[in-house]
Amino acid sequence: MTEMLPLTISPLPVRLRSADYRLLDDSGAFAPYGKTELLDGEIVYVNAQHRRHGRVKMALYHALSDALAAISSPFSVAVEISVALGQHDVPEPDLTLTTEPDGDGLIPADSVGLIVEVADATLQSDLQKKAAIYARHGVAEYWVADVNGATIHQMWTPTNEGFLNRRTIAFGVRIEAASMPGLSVDTDGL
Repeated sequence: MTEMLPLTISPLPVRLRSADYRLLDDSGAFAPYGKTELLDGEIVYVNAQHRRHGRVKMALYHALSDALAAISSPFSVAVEISVALGQHDVPEPDLTLTTEPDGDGLIPADSVGLIVEVADATLQSDLQKKAAIYARHGVAEYWVADVNGATIHQMWTPTNEGFLNRRTIAFGVRIEAASMPGLSVDTDGL
C-alpha cells in the first residue's frame, strides 16, 4: 500500500517499523547501546537501572507473582521482555502480566493483561508517551511506579486518546487491579 505524504521542503523523519527494528536488533546493531525500545517508530536508548529502581521492580515482581498465584490466574509476570504492539511500537516494560510467557520472540499484545513501568528519571515519558502508546494498543491496565514520589499511577480503560480512568496509590497502600478481578497487591515493601 502506498502512503501519501504531504509535499514539503522540510526533511521528514522516517518511522521505523517493528519488523525493521527486530531485524536490526537481531543483527546486533544496537549492541553498543545496551537496551533500546521502539516507540512511535523511533529507536529510544534505555538508561541503566540503579538500585532503588531495581529494588522497587523486584518487590513488585514478587508481589504480583504471589498475588497471581493466590487467585490461580493464568497470567505470569515477565521481566524486561519486549512486547509487540503494532507496526511502530516495541516497548520493553519493566514488568508485563502475560498469558504467554514462554516461546520465542516478542510477547504478543493480545496476551497482555497489565504492564508496569518503574520510573525515576523517566516519569514524564512513562506517564505521557508510553501511556498513550499502551492505551492506543488496547493494553487493559497500566501502572507507573514513581520511585521518587513513592506512588503508583494506575490507569485503565484504554481508548485511542489515552486511558479514561486514573488514580494514584501511595506506596504502603494495597492496590487492586481495575481490569483483573481479584488481583490485589500489597505495596508495603516498596
